Amino acid sequence: MAGKLAVIGAGLMGSGIAQVAAAAGWTVTLRDLDDGALGRGLDAVRASYTRFVAKDKMSAADVETALGRITTTTELSAAADADIVVEAVFESIEPKREVFSTLDKICRDDTVLATNTSAIPITAIAAATGRPERVIGTHFFSPVPMMKLCELVRGFKTSDATVTTARSFAESIGKTCIVVHRDVAGFVTTRLVAAMANEAARLVENGVATAEDIDTACQLGFGHPMGPLRTMDLTGIDVMVNATNNIYADTRDPKFAPPELLARMVAAGDLGRKTGKGFYEYD
Repeated sequence: MAGKLAVIGAGLMGSGIAQVAAAAGWTVTLRDLDDGALGRGLDAVRASYTRFVAKDKMSAADVETALGRITTTTELSAAADADIVVEAVFESIEPKREVFSTLDKICRDDTVLATNTSAIPITAIAAATGRPERVIGTHFFSPVPMMKLCELVRGFKTSDATVTTARSFAESIGKTCIVVHRDVAGFVTTRLVAAMANEAARLVENGVATAEDIDTACQLGFGHPMGPLRTMDLTGIDVMVNATNNIYADTRDPKFAPPELLARMVAAGDLGRKTGKGFYEYD
């Protein structure tokens, strides 16, 4: 399966989704608000492709072909003829609802409208459209080119046909899917990782153990590749705080309330790799 894909948002997730889709044969329109964001997104795609060439996983010719399949734009109307649209904007419900409301007016009736949210209920986003049966969550994982999982999340009115189309798309770009049948905030994966990440942060906050030792325990004891605190640094402390706040707002379950340490780190700008400092320091 390959067709026309529009990706809304050229950040870490959006550019990664565009990258793997273009490499798999999809014609990709990548949209963001300004040319600077689009340029950074394309630079990230090129850099990732270059690493694949260095590892003999792609040829230089493959890279040029894939890059040729990606068109950038600042116009949301460019998504009008897409078979599938994947929204990957900031993890906040209002900008997502605004994007989906506009997509509903410009896209074909048979277009699947997908959101890459990691925690916001799909039903709340789909309600901004007149086609909630065509709206679904496609939660990819960072870094998209390396992570094999895609979490498909049904909204209250998502149709079986939409799930089938979304699964076919995700599998066509090399992902393995799980299906979340009940639209709860945080779905499956974010609930699991948020509970662990919050507890790991509390252990650091209370002086129980260092970040390094907590991550080592998870790596060697549970088989985690990085540990929860290094993972938070990779995805962004602010992203995790937003996700856990969304789950807490929906459930009022105290285990999802971000600990004070995470809130202070966000306020101080210690967001992880992207700012050079989180639980660890980075060059």
